[in-house]
Amino acid sequence: MPDCRLTHSVTDRKGNLLIAAGTCLSPQVMETVVSGRATAMESCRLLDYRQVRADLLGFFAASPYDLIFLETHRQERLLEIAGDVVLPEPVLESLYHFRELDFYTYRHTLLVFALSILIARELIDDRDALLQEVMAGPTHDIGKLCVPLEILTKETPLTTAEHAHLRHHALAGYVLLSYYFQDPGTFAAEVARDHHERKDGSGYPLGISIDNQMIDIIMVSDVYDALISPRPYRPVSYDNRTALEELTRQADAGIISETVARVLVALNRRSQPHFSRCVVSTERRGSPPSKNVYGIIETKE
Repeated sequence: MPDCRLTHSVTDRKGNLLIAAGTCLSPQVMETVVSGRATAMESCRLLDYRQVRADLLGFFAASPYDLIFLETHRQERLLEIAGDVVLPEPVLESLYHFRELDFYTYRHTLLVFALSILIARELIDDRDALLQEVMAGPTHDIGKLCVPLEILTKETPLTTAEHAHLRHHALAGYVLLSYYFQDPGTFAAEVARDHHERKDGSGYPLGISIDNQMIDIIMVSDVYDALISPRPYRPVSYDNRTALEELTRQADAGIISETVARVLVALNRRSQPHFSRCVVSTERRGSPPSKNVYGIIETKE
């Protein structure tokens, strides 16, 4: 695996240093991080934690999620599976940190979680594997705890330094979840590290090719919700058609999973076809929103 060297330090929510900037995340370093967690941590069901269940149900009322979750049975099955997800309380506290200070990230995290459950149900038969996959959904962006809020909520283009700090969240999430779960090999930690990688190796932080269906599910859910949801860096979101067209474009280019993208398209059809029978149009009729500064780097430092 390429060199996993931190560009910035990783601290927990209380500001305690876990690993300093410049450190290579070798197996020995990660073992030290894991063994450094001396105290036991209480756990709690995600949907029982404060306002999470009510917030998640409220998010389903907004377009296009009102269509995706239109059928009652989808919500019921989702909540049944989600109800089995148990997380360490510091992870839940971190999620709620975003609810209070960066609502975009909080909403995004829960909706990626919900989407990943629906998609995984179509593709994964084994319940244990399904639970492993969905547990990673509400934790994939926990590394943003290590990114200043002024960067996360910035409405103008990021500088080169700010962009590098934002990308730091992937490795930071890997460290944090390894620490909280006491296992660098836990799937949630791997997803936090790899959800911005791509199948063709064009992603970050390591630029590796991803060939893991469960990570593909989080990856595609993450991209889709980022396109259709309110974001600080653009005044208007992608409309649903344009977002789905962008996903199918990336799938055609081998950037993301064609199968997972097809499932997501099927979930958006009122007729609810099985994804294997869903016809995906190659016609491009949508237009990306104007004044979108995502990916634009401010040249003045």
